Amino acid sequence: MSRHTRSNDWGFPRWRGYGGGRDAKPIRMCDRSGCDQPGNCPAPKSPNTPDRWYFCPAHAAEYNAGWNYFEGLDKEEAAARERAENTESSGYRQATWAEWGGSGDGTRSRDEMRALEVLELDSDADFEAVRKAWRTRAKLVHPDVRPGDAEAANEFQRLQLAYEVLRAAEERRSWKGYSSGA
Repeated sequence: MSRHTRSNDWGFPRWRGYGGGRDAKPIRMCDRSGCDQPGNCPAPKSPNTPDRWYFCPAHAAEYNAGWNYFEGLDKEEAAARERAENTESSGYRQATWAEWGGSGDGTRSRDEMRALEVLELDSDADFEAVRKAWRTRAKLVHPDVRPGDAEAANEFQRLQLAYEVLRAAEERRSWKGYSSGA
């Protein structure tokens, strides 16, 4: 008759330390030859197949730079795949549209904050103040007022870009308010 022995894993409290019975977790290495980094970024081996390479982030970026995801598909199949991928990632697009992804003061994105700095406005300035500051400062450095002045032309371009960033943000906010109010 064989004698059965108990393991130390029965009942409570456990009779061995937590994690003492765990084996080392296997780490998949980057599939790029000569790389010793963990390969945790999957990349397709060929179009329309489930086979994947596993690269480190640097080699995944290098691999994806020249990748054509729609190679070998006709126009309708490519459009269907693009629609499917867009629906899968629509939450990410929504997050950037709602400006969750960038740093700022919580109400404005980083680009908006920089544009306000160019116009020398506070972060709580409304769009009318933005428009007024832009017009006032742009009149001083406009190329028609100061022809041939490269420094004034550069400043005018900076002001114009800042205004465009803030105008687009204002349009997004007004559209968001309109669509959520309905």
